[in-house]
Amino acid sequence: MSSQKTVICYQYPQCGTCRNAMKWLKQKGLNVEAIHIFDNPPSAEQLQKMIEQSGLEIKKWFNTSGEVYKAMNLKDKLPEMTDEQKIELLAANGRLIKRPIVTDGTKVTVGYKEETFEQVWGS
Repeated sequence: MSSQKTVICYQYPQCGTCRNAMKWLKQKGLNVEAIHIFDNPPSAEQLQKMIEQSGLEIKKWFNTSGEVYKAMNLKDKLPEMTDEQKIELLAANGRLIKRPIVTDGTKVTVGYKEETFEQVWGS
């Protein structure tokens, strides 16, 4: 008998996409530890590690449709910033981070697409 796999999901409870992702993970029998991304965003060190594990560019980690992103005019500022500055910015404000982030410590997904979840978390 296999033990239930645990994943950490950085999410915002009022976010419909996050709720859909949580529901999907639970339906697949995963044990989900939910972390409120606005109250407890991942640290710069955690983000650095997760970004590397995800294989995604740092810009893919930004919630580009969010109000904070737009208010800070990040579309124009990000190209000028170093990776370190971008990671510090994400760690400083959970509202800037695309959600949900799901990780088991080795694999990471950002955002919710059922096909991606099926590939990464489905087995």
